[in-house]
Amino acid sequence: MTHERRYPSPVAGVDEAGRGPLAGPVVAAAVVLPAKGVPRGIDDSKRLSATARAALFARISDCAIVGVGVIEAEEIDTLNILWATMKAMTLAVDAVAAQLGHAPGHVLVDGNRLPRWDYAATALVGGDALSLSIGAASIIAKHTRDAIMIRHHETWPHYGWASNKGYGSAAHLSALREHGPTPLHRRSFAPVAQAALAL
Repeated sequence: MTHERRYPSPVAGVDEAGRGPLAGPVVAAAVVLPAKGVPRGIDDSKRLSATARAALFARISDCAIVGVGVIEAEEIDTLNILWATMKAMTLAVDAVAAQLGHAPGHVLVDGNRLPRWDYAATALVGGDALSLSIGAASIIAKHTRDAIMIRHHETWPHYGWASNKGYGSAAHLSALREHGPTPLHRRSFAPVAQAALAL
């Protein structure tokens, strides 16, 4: 599970979390892993339990160069989710470049599209299962976004974000119909727009 050796170092892996939810931000992370001492157990975040992700989040944060980009719902509605995701990825890599003091040697991005940037980069479909640095980025992005949604659950408990993280679960959709959208809802997404019109 590594494509890093094929590219000039340091290699930054990039992944995102939260393209599909009805509420909350989209979060991207960029990670440059150390040459030695890479934490064991890095994998696609979707294959890991929340407990395993939290442990790896801490270990990756301790040893790696990490950048995070967060785009909130209002900007998602303005840009659309694709370009909001690309902006979040750019912010994440920019943060890594700032810590390095220069651009990464190469950027590996999970998926089939790259942001409009000047970084040397390659898109890898299924990259979180092919590249350790992308896998690490997927863990950072997923854990970061989940923590955001758990905090927001305390303010808006009706929507069940502590468990559904803003995705369109049956309970979330039911609460959306009953209570309407919050400021965290993506009003350009059809179920949210329909709920807003029904009020």
